[in-house]
Amino acid sequence: MNTYLKYLLIVTGIGGVLFATAYFIRTNATSSIVYETETLFTTSILETTLVTGKIIPQDEVEIKPQIPGIIQIIAVEEGDLVNTGDLLARVKVVPNEQTLNSAKGRVENAKLVLTNAEKDFARNQQLYEKGILSERDFNAAELSYNQAKQELVNVKNDLQIIREGSTGGDSSANTNIRATVSGTVLEVPVEEGDQVIESNSFNAGTTIASIADLGKMIFEGKVDESEVAKINVGTKLNVSLGAVPDEEFEANLRFIAPKGTEEQGTVQFKIEADVFLPNDLTVRAGYSANASLVLQQKDSVPAIREALLQFDSKTQEPYVEVQTAEQTFERRELTLGISDGINVEVVEGLDERDLIKVWNKTEEPDKVGENED
Repeated sequence: MNTYLKYLLIVTGIGGVLFATAYFIRTNATSSIVYETETLFTTSILETTLVTGKIIPQDEVEIKPQIPGIIQIIAVEEGDLVNTGDLLARVKVVPNEQTLNSAKGRVENAKLVLTNAEKDFARNQQLYEKGILSERDFNAAELSYNQAKQELVNVKNDLQIIREGSTGGDSSANTNIRATVSGTVLEVPVEEGDQVIESNSFNAGTTIASIADLGKMIFEGKVDESEVAKINVGTKLNVSLGAVPDEEFEANLRFIAPKGTEEQGTVQFKIEADVFLPNDLTVRAGYSANASLVLQQKDSVPAIREALLQFDSKTQEPYVEVQTAEQTFERRELTLGISDGINVEVVEGLDERDLIKVWNKTEEPDKVGENED
């Protein structure tokens, strides 16, 4: 029994020595981390934001009919250039049966009223000529007779409008739908045979065609509420089009919406900017576009790389670590200014002599490959 314990103690001792030796060797083989440092520098910082949107015509006009009916002819196609007064479509009037019957009834009733007024006028005229009827009563009878004639004319015109779309025997004034402005036909949302309704006080009416001048284009996008207070009308933008890569076009901010709209939990404000496009460039309405918008700009300000910043896990306040002795660092709270995403302005917390810890430096890909080899 004593021999067994003796051998067990010897084996345990040898194992402990080997373990301690391996641990010591491994620990000494691991090099200590040496942090690099950087200092404050002076630079110019331009804070910008990227606004997504689209290119649209400055003015787009929707052409609507003045009468209800059915599209008989469509004279243009999308993309056609038209001038003011050009024929776009023709509408065939299809009167409502109930409205037509009601108009016919009013015409017949007006005829009966006129016949009766004509008889009364003839009888009163004879009495007036014989001196039996006063001039006042005669004038009243004549007025009733003239009113009855005018009423018949009115209801006949109403009936003709319902049947043909216009009075005077020529219905082309209303049934021919013509362009009210010059430009390019962007859209024709109807087809021959479609039923359309007129524009009135209670209904917007059916759009026959949309026309716009593609020579006057604007950029339309939306800006977040956190950034809208930093921009003003007249601000310069650089606009890039998805359909025209590797080119930027100057633009001038012309409109900022006074009211925002909530989208996915954030408030967005619509903006519009005049885009200066070359005359030889063909731009189509609806092109997707991005606009680079300058929010703030400061020249010759103290700054550090944004990658040097660390943030408190509880307060999320920014800080850096400043060297106090060789590879010894202390936390330093900062007050920051504007940032361009790479460099950030330091308002308070550092001076030019401070050595700032590069806490997140990573090895370059080539060096990583060499170490693996």
